[in-house]
Amino acid sequence: MGISCMIADDEPGMRLLLSRILEKVGGFDLVAQAQEGQQTLELFEQFRPQVVFLDVEMPGISGVECARYIQDVCPQTVLIFATAHEGYMREAFEVYAFDYLLKPFSAERALNTLERVRSVLTGRSGLAAEPVQAQRPRGLRKLAVRTREGTSYVDMDDIVLIERSDRQSVILTQNERIATSESLTDIEKRLDGQYFLRCHKSYIINLACVKRVEPYGRWTYVVKLEGIREDALATHEKLQQIESALGAQ
Repeated sequence: MGISCMIADDEPGMRLLLSRILEKVGGFDLVAQAQEGQQTLELFEQFRPQVVFLDVEMPGISGVECARYIQDVCPQTVLIFATAHEGYMREAFEVYAFDYLLKPFSAERALNTLERVRSVLTGRSGLAAEPVQAQRPRGLRKLAVRTREGTSYVDMDDIVLIERSDRQSVILTQNERIATSESLTDIEKRLDGQYFLRCHKSYIINLACVKRVEPYGRWTYVVKLEGIREDALATHEKLQQIESALGAQ
């Protein structure tokens, strides 16, 4: 089974071109194609592809709005914009797009992007930054979290990552996974900013648990964390904050 992909574009010719490029590179499975925004969201929910190619301007819901929805549901999805409109690059940056292909682009340009996607998703990027480590803080107070079962009290120094996924906030320690309807913003307000950083709209990390940082897309990085399999994403600006905080330890 290859890397699952979806194409969302209202131009049949572009959908055909991208599908042929996926066939040529190999190792990618095209699981769905959409020609307008609402269909894009419905097919994404049905197939949950790992990679989504998005046109910016589609009938109904725009590609940027689709990207925002996808990010909220599954922030690890690789988003690649393929559009004729250079002016939307800023919006693409805001939703942490992996790449921005400006039409008309060459097949070689798209193939290079897919090879980088393959490297990132299979852990073979070979571009890892130097490991960064910090002493794990001790003695922090507990975080009260509302769950379906009641209220859970989590030692803050045990928290490795808090992520937004499927419209829930999920708190991850090395031994627990606690889901809550509370927003990341509400949780962030109750955390100690000396040790926790909102590195991405969908992630809060414990700085003491940062193990390694690797390049991801054009504007984004993957943050590897101690004790859990899940990763976080970080923008270039937040990467600088991570390096500054850890360098000051």
